[in-house]
Amino acid sequence: MHFKKDRLTSTERIDALFTYKKPDRVPLGAMSTGFNTRNAGHTVADAYQDPEKSFSDMQWTSEQYGWDPIPQYAGHTVLGAWDFGGKVRMPQGEFEGALVVSEYPVQDEDDVAGLQLPDPKTAGRIPLAMQFSSLQAKNGLPVYYFSRSPFTMAANISGIDRFLRWTMRKPDLCEKLLKLSLDHIINTLTFWVETFGAERIFAWMSSPSESNQLVSPHTVKRFAIPYHEAYQRRLRELGIRRFGLHICGEQNLNLPLLAESSLWAHPSVLSFGHEVDLEVAAFHFPKDILYGNIEPAVIQTGTPEQVYELCRTAVTKGKKAPGGFILGPGCGLPVNAPPVNVYAMTKAVNDFGFYE
Repeated sequence: MHFKKDRLTSTERIDALFTYKKPDRVPLGAMSTGFNTRNAGHTVADAYQDPEKSFSDMQWTSEQYGWDPIPQYAGHTVLGAWDFGGKVRMPQGEFEGALVVSEYPVQDEDDVAGLQLPDPKTAGRIPLAMQFSSLQAKNGLPVYYFSRSPFTMAANISGIDRFLRWTMRKPDLCEKLLKLSLDHIINTLTFWVETFGAERIFAWMSSPSESNQLVSPHTVKRFAIPYHEAYQRRLRELGIRRFGLHICGEQNLNLPLLAESSLWAHPSVLSFGHEVDLEVAAFHFPKDILYGNIEPAVIQTGTPEQVYELCRTAVTKGKKAPGGFILGPGCGLPVNAPPVNVYAMTKAVNDFGFYE
């Protein structure tokens, strides 16, 4: 059934959004890693440790469901805990869909003083991510560079509980972790720019630890916003033209702060969870491309009819967004999502997503 009325290629469709033009239809994306490899008969761990399988499975799954290439990546490029000397294990069992930290590199205050910047070419799984990016470049796709925000990476180095206690009691320690995180993200991004050229790279960031389920807007303004701004300044210096931010989870109280700060070049792609209504997002970010926001839990446990209806509602709202809209899950696509539920997203775009 795949989009019989398509008039544009995926590349043309995304390019249209970045020039504030209406594409032929709403693009469809999926933040999908482990679902791809499991869908192709491999393990979730293969998404993180086998670039060849991960890339091939991503390509086949994207074709199967008609996904446009935004965003597409093999897990995180840089990882706080792993890159700075902690221990991380691959996902195991039926339900784990991401890497799991088994030992944080920072266990106490003294450990912070001993931290050094990792090698931006060899730390953690950076070499595997580079292999995946090389396959993207070879196949004419955008080269995605994916990191967490400096705030989330800093929390991943010490553990979120410890880091949040330090925001109140030891803010100087938080500042050091934040600076190290930002420097490591940019050092590694510089390696990507040197390898592929800034014009090929799509920088993608996620910020789950800034969620208001964990922190207050006061904490976000004090610790996270300055490093978001510093990151954007460095992007401009490097010549990166396309940027996306996954504003993960319940962040309604943070939206005015992000909008006021005007962190990024417009348009950028702003991805939202189901906790943020698309009309609210469009109000705060009228110059940006909205992406989302189908609840992953419903994609995994609901019926195809429920997923289809959520998508119909999202497309109806998203098509009115002045900066443009991409339909996708509100966070990572669950590894155990029933294929028919994932297909319901494709069907909804085909039925409701075309512009007049």
